[in-house]
Amino acid sequence: MLLSHGGEPLPATESVARWTVEQVLSLAPDDASRKAGNKLATAGHWSGTGFDGSGAVWGLCKGSGSKPYQTVVDTTGPAYTCSCPSRKFPCKHALGLLLLRASGDGSVPQGEPADWAAQWLTARRGRAEAKQAKQEAAASGEAAPGPAGDAAARKRAERRAERVTAGALELEQRLTDLLRGGLATADRAGYALWEETAARMVDAQAPGLAGRVRELGAIPGSGPGWPVRLLEECGLLHLLDTAWLGRERLPDPLAATVRTRVGLPVSAEGPPVRDRWLVLAQYDSPDGRLTTRRIWLYGRESGRTALLLSFGAMGRAPELALPVGVTIDAELTPYPGGGLRADLGRQFAPPAAAPGTPVPDTTPPGGSTAAALAAYGEALRGDPWLDAWPVTLRDVIPVPSEGGWQLADEEGASALPLSSAALSRPGLWKLVALSGGGPVTVFGELGHRGFDPFAAWDTGGTGGGDSSGFGAGAGSGAAEVADGAVRLI
Repeated sequence: MLLSHGGEPLPATESVARWTVEQVLSLAPDDASRKAGNKLATAGHWSGTGFDGSGAVWGLCKGSGSKPYQTVVDTTGPAYTCSCPSRKFPCKHALGLLLLRASGDGSVPQGEPADWAAQWLTARRGRAEAKQAKQEAAASGEAAPGPAGDAAARKRAERRAERVTAGALELEQRLTDLLRGGLATADRAGYALWEETAARMVDAQAPGLAGRVRELGAIPGSGPGWPVRLLEECGLLHLLDTAWLGRERLPDPLAATVRTRVGLPVSAEGPPVRDRWLVLAQYDSPDGRLTTRRIWLYGRESGRTALLLSFGAMGRAPELALPVGVTIDAELTPYPGGGLRADLGRQFAPPAAAPGTPVPDTTPPGGSTAAALAAYGEALRGDPWLDAWPVTLRDVIPVPSEGGWQLADEEGASALPLSSAALSRPGLWKLVALSGGGPVTVFGELGHRGFDPFAAWDTGGTGGGDSSGFGAGAGSGAAEVADGAVRLI
C-alpha cells in the first residue's frame, strides 16, 4: 500500500486544473515507472474512474490477481495511495490514472468519490487538519516544552557535540598521517582504510564527515589526475574539521552551515515566506543508502529560489513529488544558514498549471554566464563546501566544444561548459533541438564540474527578467513559465 507524503490537502473553492501529460510524467520516480505508467494510460485498464473539484482522482486498475488495484490521487498534495505492493511514489497505477485524466477524453468523468476512495480522502484530510491545528498551537506557544524538556535537550545536544568533536580530532590525525606519507601512495591502502575511518565518523554521530570520507576513498580510482583531486577534497575536509572545532568564533549563518555539513540534524525555523512558487525542476540522486529528491522552486513575487529535499530509503522512491511547471500558493519555511533549503508548509490554493499562451517575461529572471559565475563565487563565500548553485542563464546558445558542449552568451564573449552528467543524458539533445542555433534561457545548477541544465525556454533573445541576479535574492518582479518550457532532466 502506498501512503501519502503528508502534504496538506486543500478544500478547493473551484475545480482544480487538470495536469498536463508532461507534468504527470515529471512525477515519475524513474524511467521504468514512466514507461509502465504510459502503458496503463488507456481506458481499457480501468473501471470506476472519476474526479471531483477538490483535486481527487480515483479508479480501479486491472492487475494480475482477481481483485483490481484501488488507486486514489489527491492532486492538491500531491499524495497517492494504491493497493498494489509497489514501493515507488507514485506507482505506475497512479501515473497511469493521472495520464488518463490528463488526456481529457472523457474516460475519467466528474462525480462523487467511491466509498473506498472517500474513506482514504477523509482520513487524509482529517490528519492534515489535526497537523495544522498542532502547528498553530505550537506557534502560539500553547505547546511549548517546559524547562525540564529544554534542559534534557540541551544535554543531549552537548553530548553529541562532544562526540563529533572527538571524531573531528581523530579525522584530523588521519589526514595528517595521509599527507605525511604522501598522496601519491594513497591508492595502495585500498578502500578498507577509508571505510574504517568513515565508520568511526558514524560512531561519532557525524554522518556528514563520514560521507566526505567515503568520497575521498573513491578518488584514487577515479582516473588520471586523482592526486590533485584528492588534495582538493582533503583541503575541504580539513577546512570543515577546523570550522567545527572553532565554530564558536564563526558568524551565526556560517556556524549553522558547518553544523549542517557535519551532519547534525537541523529543523526549518526561519519566518515562513508565502509566495506563488513555480516548480522549476525535480530530480533524484543516490546518496549511499538513501535516494535524495531535489525540487527547485522560484517565488514569483519574492524572486527567491528555494530547494525542497525529500528522502527515500534503499529501494523506495522519495515520497514528495511536485509536477514541474505548476505554481503553488504556499508558505516555505527556510532552514538556518546561508543555503536555499526550505520546508513546504501550508498551501493556500490548489496547484495551478502554467499559462497556456507564451508571452514576454514568462521565464525566470537570469543573466549572462559571467554573472552566473559571480553568483556561484559569492555563494561559496557563505558555504565553501557547496557543490553547485542554481542559476538561470539568459540568451545562451549551446555549441560543441572540444570533448563536449558549452553554453555561450549570444555575443560569444564567454561560455560555461556542460557537466559530464549533462553530456550523458538525452536532455542535451532536447536543449540543442530547442535552440536550433538560436538563444535560449536555461535553468540549472552551476558548480566546479560545469553547468547542469534542468529546464529551458525558447525566448529568442526577447524575454524579460533581471539581467544580473541569481539565487535567493534574484529577480525584482513576477516571472512566469510558459507552456514552451522543456524539461531536461
